[in-house]
Amino acid sequence: MEKILPPINAISQPYWDGCRQGVLRVQRCITCGHLQLYPRIFCTQCTGEDLDWIDVSGKGTIASYTVVTRAISKAYSAPYVVSLIDLDEGPRMMSSIVHCDGTGLEVGMSVEVAFESWSETIMMPVFKVL
Repeated sequence: MEKILPPINAISQPYWDGCRQGVLRVQRCITCGHLQLYPRIFCTQCTGEDLDWIDVSGKGTIASYTVVTRAISKAYSAPYVVSLIDLDEGPRMMSSIVHCDGTGLEVGMSVEVAFESWSETIMMPVFKVL
């Protein structure tokens, strides 16, 4: 059974290209400097449409998490941790925390991005506790 793969389109392509290169990227508004994730066609701060992509550190902190004990399909091994990560650069993203069953996790813990192969074309950003 295969994992559910995210759609890749012209807007998100630079994000997924970065993931394949082992780099986490976020959009930056050229007009106001706002950083955002997930990819959009306009800035959520000023509604500007002039956006580019920047590489970020991939470091952040756990804002929230939950432990999933019953996987949605056999493609996913439970238990697994789904989390909201506040990146050091500002944006918040949802991801998994790997090599962890949730024991000992706390909001505010430091994490760092890693990448897992989900298919021949998708490297998924996941996080590990520092």
